Amino acid sequence: MDLKEIQNLIKFVAKSGASEVKLETGDVKITIKTGSDEKETIVHQVPVGGQMQQPMPMQQPQQPQQQAPAPAQDSGAQNKGEDKASAGEDDSKYITVKSPIIGTFYRKPSPDKPIFAEVGDTIKEGDVLCIIEAMKLFNEIESEVSGKIVKVLVDDSSPVEFDQPLFLVDPS
Repeated sequence: MDLKEIQNLIKFVAKSGASEVKLETGDVKITIKTGSDEKETIVHQVPVGGQMQQPMPMQQPQQPQQQAPAPAQDSGAQNKGEDKASAGEDDSKYITVKSPIIGTFYRKPSPDKPIFAEVGDTIKEGDVLCIIEAMKLFNEIESEVSGKIVKVLVDDSSPVEFDQPLFLVDPS
């Protein structure tokens, strides 16, 4: 079972309202537990016949959490005048690069290396934009579009959700 299938299963369990789901396929056993009191999902992935790995807490996608950056942008628009407000309306012409996985967002390959992509950089399809660490694996996130980076939407070393916007790219 690959990471994408596990993420889809987590989303399905979160939406269904089930408190616990156990799945065993071939050599992998997965238990997903959610609690109505808790705001997180716990995933145990255990190879059958192997030792249990440490549980990995994963934030459930929540509507208020995804909308949190919008008020910050609005307050910035009020502070900087009409130019910023009109730029906020033009976001529809930009392509949003979203996180394909849940993990920790890093803008550099290591602390002593330069940032992969900075605001104003011209990128092309296949360029590495960032790294997302998930379960001790560092996944390079490549651009699926060519263009110019207009905005970085996530702070370095921040946790990111599946499908969370990371970058705004101007394709022109």
